[in-house]
Formats: sequence, structure tokens, C-alpha cells
Amino acid sequence: MAIKKSDLYSSLWASCDELRGGMDASQYKDYVLFMLFIKYISDKYATPMISPRRSLFRRGPASRT
Repeated sequence: MAIKKSDLYSSLWASCDELRGGMDASQYKDYVLFMLFIKYISDKYATPMISPRRSLFRRGPASRT
């Protein structure tokens, strides 16, 4: 069964209100923006980086010069 968009939004808002508790919305915004920033950074640099040492082993010792 598909979830309606309005039901999803109301559920998300209710969850946010419950997590926020007694905190003011302007303070809660700072935490949410920080988590979004961390998510952005982790997605941007999620591709594995190959170190120069590993790339040398792939080519073999004869091609180092």
C-alpha cells in the first residue's frame, strides 16, 4: 500500500516535534542543519580514494621509474 505524501509529511513533522522536545525551534534548526551538512560531506566524499602506494602495486614494480 502506498503512503500518501500528506501522511508522510505529517508523520515527519510529528517525529521532529517529538525529538525537539522542549527546545526552541530556532535552536533545533542548528542541529538539523549540522546533520544535513555532515550528510552532504559524507555523500560527497563517499567515493573510495586510491592511495599512490596502492596504484604503484597495481602497475607493478617495473613501471615505477
